[in-house]
Amino acid sequence: MSEKLVTVEQAAPQVRYVTLNRPDKRNAISTPLRAELFAALQEHDHDSDVHVSIVRGAGVCFSSGYDLRSPLMEDTPYHSAPGDGAWSRQASDGWFLIWDLAKPVIAQVHGYAMAGATELASACDLVYVADDAQISYPVVRVASPPDWQYHEPLLGLRHAMEAMLTGDVIDGVEAARVGWANRAYPAAELEAAVLEIAQRVAAIPTDLAQLHKRMVHRQFDVAGGRAAMRAGQEFQALAAHQASVQAFKADPLGTVKREISSDPT
Repeated sequence: MSEKLVTVEQAAPQVRYVTLNRPDKRNAISTPLRAELFAALQEHDHDSDVHVSIVRGAGVCFSSGYDLRSPLMEDTPYHSAPGDGAWSRQASDGWFLIWDLAKPVIAQVHGYAMAGATELASACDLVYVADDAQISYPVVRVASPPDWQYHEPLLGLRHAMEAMLTGDVIDGVEAARVGWANRAYPAAELEAAVLEIAQRVAAIPTDLAQLHKRMVHRQFDVAGGRAAMRAGQEFQALAAHQASVQAFKADPLGTVKREISSDPT
């Protein structure tokens, strides 16, 4: 039997760790990994012994983002309409699947989180990050806007614009300051701090906690947040037709070398 891409273990009574388990691939998010992740979290919604889940990464980082070496639209865990934008629709539907779970999900981010990994973390209800973590969406420099466009609804206009126009890396402290995360902790203290918060969340009866969660998300929806995220899907698809993106796809290593040589960070 092949090793599980996502493992589940008890962290404390009523709290479960859901761990991305591809440390040799820096927990790159393949479609099979997404399917296992969604299945585990959905199962927790129906398990009375689970009140809250903590999503984390095995090894040196949370996740390097989408596994671009794998066929992301092959054997997807749910249907997406075909045509331009199919992948961004698939990605968005998956992260909203986590968003719409009844029970709270916490992201525990260490090492680095890149591109699609920042989408996964943003889909969780609470995000806690190591202060030396590295958060980035570098693909905006060469290929496309994000697949799930959380930046403006979650970070606000100015922080979103800076992220989109630079693709710069931010550390955990800055991630908390701009609203990507709730709070940053020293890396050695992150696990204990997140577990303590999760236990406080788990102490709230789940029938009440899910009302709190849905209320906040419903208010976000009324303010237009969900529609704003979905509105970006066509822009992500349109990027593939741009001359600069086509040049990148024709010579990705050359483009990456140019980006690295000009990166002030």
